[in-house]
Amino acid sequence: MRHPILIALSGVLLLSACARDGDAEVQRALQDMNIAEETNLNDVMMTVAAPEEAVNYFTKALSSDPGRIDLQRGLAASLVRAGRATEGVTAWTRVTRHTASNNDDLVELADAQIRANDWDTAAMTLAAIPPTHETFNRYKLEAMIADSRQQWDKADAFYETAAGLTTTPAGVMNNWGFSKLTRGDYRGAERLFTDALRQDSSLFTAKNNLVMARGAQRQYTLPVVPMDQTERAQLLYTLALTAIKQSDVSIGKTLLTEAIETHPRHFEEASRALRALEV
Repeated sequence: MRHPILIALSGVLLLSACARDGDAEVQRALQDMNIAEETNLNDVMMTVAAPEEAVNYFTKALSSDPGRIDLQRGLAASLVRAGRATEGVTAWTRVTRHTASNNDDLVELADAQIRANDWDTAAMTLAAIPPTHETFNRYKLEAMIADSRQQWDKADAFYETAAGLTTTPAGVMNNWGFSKLTRGDYRGAERLFTDALRQDSSLFTAKNNLVMARGAQRQYTLPVVPMDQTERAQLLYTLALTAIKQSDVSIGKTLLTEAIETHPRHFEEASRALRALEV
C-alpha cells in the first residue's frame, strides 16, 4: 500500500529538481543576456558616444568593478578619443599591467604616447612587442616614428606594410603622401594622395594635400577629383596660398578671387588674404 505514495513522492521530488534546474537555466540565460547587452553598450560607448560621455560611463563602471580589463580598455580608449592623451597614457599603462593584457594593448599605449608627444617612449613600447605581432596599427605607428626621426627608408617600408594589412588604406596612404611632401618629393606625394583618393574619394585632407603637392610643382590647376562647391573654393584657396609662397603673387590673387566667387557663402579667409595683397 505504501508503494503508490513512494512513487508519488518520487514524482514530486523529480518535478522539484526539474524546476530547480529550469530556474538555474533561466538565470544563466538572463545572465548571458545581461553580459551581451553590456558588451554592446560598451562597444557603443567606445565608438559612437560622445567621448566625454564615454569617459564618464567607464569611470563609473570601473568604480563598481575595477579589475575588469574590458572596462579599463574602454576608459583608456575613451580618454584618447576625448583628446586627453596624457590621461590616456596612464590608463593604457594600467591596462598593460593587467594579467589578461595582450600585444594590442601595447600598440594602443604607443598610440597614446605619440598623441602625448612622447615619441621616444612610444618607440620603446613598440620595440617591446614581438616582431611576430604584425598588425596594421603597429606598422602605422612604426612608420610615424620613423618619419619623426627622418628615417625615410624605414618609414616607406612601414607605410607600405601597413597599407597591405588593411582593406581601407586611404588614411595611411594620405599619411605616407604627407611624409613625401615634407621631404620635398612632390611627385611621390602626388601619386600617393591620388591613390588615397582612389580608395576614398571623400577624404578632403587628401584632396587638400594633393593640391599642395601639385602647387609645389607650380601646377596651378585643380586636379580632377570629386568635390562640392565649398570644397572647390577651399582647394582654390590652398592653391592660391601655395602660389603666393612661391612668389607667384599674380597667380595667387587670381586664385583667391576665384575662390571667393566660388564659395557658396562669404569666404572670409580668402577675402582677408586678397585684401592684404592689394594694400
